[in-house]
Formats: sequence, structure tokens, C-alpha cells
Amino acid sequence: MRLANVWNLGLKELRGLARDPAMLVLIVYAFSIAVYVQSRAMPETLNRAALAIVDEDQSTLSTRITTAFYPPYFTPPVLIGEHEMDARLDAGLDTFALVIPPGFERDVVAGRAPDLQLNVDATRMTQAFTGGGYIGSIVTSEVSEYVDRYRSIPVPSVELALRARFNASLSQAWFGAITNVITSVTMLSIILTGAALIREREHGTIEHLLVMPVTPPEIMLSKVWSMALVVWIATAFSLLVVVHGLLGVPLGGSVPLFLAATALHLFAMTCMGIFLATIAGAMPQFGLLMMLVLMPLQLLSGAMSPRESMPEVIQTIMLAAPNTHFVILAQAILFRGAGLAVVWPQFAALAVISAIYFILALGRFRRFLR
Repeated sequence: MRLANVWNLGLKELRGLARDPAMLVLIVYAFSIAVYVQSRAMPETLNRAALAIVDEDQSTLSTRITTAFYPPYFTPPVLIGEHEMDARLDAGLDTFALVIPPGFERDVVAGRAPDLQLNVDATRMTQAFTGGGYIGSIVTSEVSEYVDRYRSIPVPSVELALRARFNASLSQAWFGAITNVITSVTMLSIILTGAALIREREHGTIEHLLVMPVTPPEIMLSKVWSMALVVWIATAFSLLVVVHGLLGVPLGGSVPLFLAATALHLFAMTCMGIFLATIAGAMPQFGLLMMLVLMPLQLLSGAMSPRESMPEVIQTIMLAAPNTHFVILAQAILFRGAGLAVVWPQFAALAVISAIYFILALGRFRRFLR
């Protein structure tokens, strides 16, 4: 194998990518706009939920309940009639509609347990799950204070001193920004290498390569290093400019160490992209096949939810996926400031997995060329 052939073929791949505007737009979008928008859109807590109140009691207690809802958790409640409630929920104007029945205050003072009706638009899942609990807690608090005739703060028997490390503000946007970068790295590395090979087949240039004095490892490595380099540069830009600069996420550890781990992860994922492209016959088939592979990788790697909450058999199987070790590396380095002495097992696992993926992809690529 000649390194000059690998270099020149890689330059050919970069020139081919430069002439593909769709891929260029996808790269720019995935590592800039997508990371920023998705991170900012992640819900911190219940935020400005739309609430309407049907007050059929018109009493002091119902007024207290109405005025207990205010920003930032809720928008100022809109007082409506019962005949408007269903239409507003259907139109998406309200997420919650609270109905206070007539005689509510009278029943509370008499010691009876009157019911309030809370209608929830459950299509807005991020608010529907938490909003119901917030509303129930607020209503219960206001009713208890009205019955007791004074406002008190219960003193717990045990005081919990909460100290949040690595993310003192408990901002989900910080977690979401790094997760989105990891997702973009995995997705683009598979797409670019797979598309590069399928593009060769569709344009008929794969036959040109076969009559040239180049070997299958040279062809494969040229696609791997060129596409990995593009994603690696985009990752560095996204991490420093978008995540750290625009979103203000502090990077607790060594950025060069994280980029070194990214290079190992990219080598494994680009080999996977080659492997999938040799199975698929065309870009539509490659897209469907990639969805079947990418979704489990993202959902079960620990990027979306902790691995400890998954069944042990899933945890064991996912150790064969490079995403699992890359997520552990990224979170340890960027959030907790871990050094090489802490994350070297993940580096070693990524190196072994990358070598195995390369051997499997090369064997499949040889059969593909034959």
C-alpha cells in the first residue's frame, strides 16, 4: 500500500464533496444551526405553559387560585367560559384548562372534598407530564392556606443540602449541546463515507478505480481519512464556536483530548459507513439502513438516558458500539474535566473496536469490488 495513493484519492474525495452542495449544507446545518436550536429548545422546567381557567364559583378562594399562576412557569391565566374550553384546547391555544365548579368555596369551608377538573392537551408532552403536578401542588397549597387562615412554610425535620457539581445551574441545555454534537459526529461520519462510496457506484467511477494501480485498502482508507477530517474539523468548530461561544457551555476538560477521542470514534464510524454502503444498493436503501443502525446507537449508548437505567443485557451488548465509549469519554472530559489517566480504558476500547470495524469493513469492501 502506497501512502501517496491514499493521499491523492482522499483529495479526490474532498473535491467530490466540495461539488456536492446538499452534503455541504447538511454539514453546516448539523454542526451549527441544529446544535444551537436543539440545545436552546430543550425544556429546563415547565416554562410559560398556556393555562385557561373556567371560574364558575366567582369566590375569594377561586380568585386566589387564579392569581397563584404566574410566569415563568405559566402565562397569565385566561378566564373563559365553559363553552369555549373545548374549542380552545382543540385549536392549541391552551395546554391546561382548569374548571372551578360553582359552590367550590362553600364546600371547602364545610369540610367537604369538592373536585376540580383539569383538562390537559397531552400532545404537548414535555409540559403535560410536569404541568399537571405543578397545578395540583399550587391548588392544594392555596386551599390549605385558605382553610388554615394563614400562609406558612412547613419546616422539614431533615434539611437536605444540595450541591450540584459540574452543572451547578442544572441546565439541560448544557447537556443537550454536547449530546447534539455527539449525534452529529456519528450521523455525518456514516452518511459522508457511505454516500462517497455509493456516489462512486452511481457515477460509474468505481470501475475507473479498479483499472488503476490502487488496492482496496488504499481506496477505503482514502474515503475514511478524507470524510473523517471534514467531520473532525466541523466538530472542533461546533464545540468551540457554537457550544462554548454562542451557548456559553463551559468546557471543563482538555479540548485536544476530546478531539483525539473524536478522531478514534470517527475512524470506527466511517468504517461502519463503508460497511453499510456495501450492503445497500442505492442511496434510498442506504438511508433506510442507516436509520435502523443509527437510532439504536443513539438511544442505547447513554447519550439520551443513563446506561445504568437500561437492562444489563443491553448494557453488555452496547459495549461493542463505539458510541457507548465515546459518550462516556465526552461527558467525562467536557463535563468533569477528566484526564487521560481516567478515560484511558475508553480510549483502549475505541482503538480495539475501530480495528475490528476496519477489518470487517475491508473484507466486505473487497467482496464488493469483486
